[in-house]
Amino acid sequence: MDWLGNIIIEDKEIENERFELTDKNSHYFLGPNLTLRHCTVILKVPAGRLFINQAHFINCTFEVKQELKNHQQWIRAALEGCRFKGRLTGCDFGHWPEYGDEPEYQHGSIEDCDFTEALLDGCRFMDCDPSTLRFPKWPCFTILDPIRRAPELRRATWPGLVGDVVVEKLHKQPPRTMALTKHAPTLARQLETTPEELKAVIEKFDCIVY
Repeated sequence: MDWLGNIIIEDKEIENERFELTDKNSHYFLGPNLTLRHCTVILKVPAGRLFINQAHFINCTFEVKQELKNHQQWIRAALEGCRFKGRLTGCDFGHWPEYGDEPEYQHGSIEDCDFTEALLDGCRFMDCDPSTLRFPKWPCFTILDPIRRAPELRRATWPGLVGDVVVEKLHKQPPRTMALTKHAPTLARQLETTPEELKAVIEKFDCIVY
């Protein structure tokens, strides 16, 4: 449905289709009551033009052609067996019902998804089983169970400002945070260190995958 620049896909079950969400003058609404199976979704719009509401994506591929920043609406979707490509910054995935009072925040989940072809920075995975997920490789790295492992991580000597800015605050992450992914070059540039110095510390911990 296209209504005054709003493109709405809802109340459908669709298989093996390709969706190109690339018109920067449109707002895209996925859901409610939408199920996509084995579909490819091309995303080339800012977060403010993409709205997800109780959508279920099964074995879909998301190709992010323009960096998607601070898009929290993935936690309003059930993601199962999906693959992500492209750059996502400050995005959250999974089940986080406390995020908002609206009923759509009760429906988020993530399992069996593959981020190995994505570049993630500052992305969190909420109330899920990280062992079912494939995280991006170095220069990204993922801290598993960051709240519980925070005391152990704080005991290490981190380069630059990483210890003060990132590690010291891990225990303040939302209680449902099961994994946190960062991009080493971006972090190093912001916090006065180098990716190589970061990696030398990261390698010491089995709770960090890279």
